[in-house]
Amino acid sequence: MTKELNSQAAQTQDAEQAAIEKRREHLKTESLRIIDIADCEPNSALKCIHQLSVAGGATEATYIAIEQRIVADQDTAGAYHLALLAQNTPDLPIDARQLIELVVNKGDNQQRLALLKNLLLPPVDMIKEQILASDDGDAIGLMNAYLQINPEGYGSQHMLSSGQSDQIVPLSPGNS
Repeated sequence: MTKELNSQAAQTQDAEQAAIEKRREHLKTESLRIIDIADCEPNSALKCIHQLSVAGGATEATYIAIEQRIVADQDTAGAYHLALLAQNTPDLPIDARQLIELVVNKGDNQQRLALLKNLLLPPVDMIKEQILASDDGDAIGLMNAYLQINPEGYGSQHMLSSGQSDQIVPLSPGNS
């Protein structure tokens, strides 16, 4: 009886190991495909980030390739989404600060306001300065209203955990 149980346990362990190896190979294949897209297709960062999400992960090289595509294209929408990913996965091999600065300095006010609301610790002063400099009355009003209820600029996740409600909405490129 004990031999039978040990045999079943070994088979289960072998099956689990095989499943892990299969998943690992799938991620490697998907990573190479995404890296190829990032390397060869201008303005493909959002497509790559979507593919990354569908695959359920990727290699470090994949994240680096996407970041390089974003920087090469000065893609503020891609930078926004990758920065949000980076804040939720702190060991990613990317420079989230560089991505955030790209959005703040070259993005539009909708993207800046989204950063203000969705980053855990947004660069409030930088965002505020850019929005005020834009002379966009609607954006300034939205920013002031948000900072009135959240003067420290803690992101929406902080507000949700402290009992206040706020909706976190991903920024879509069609609304830029």
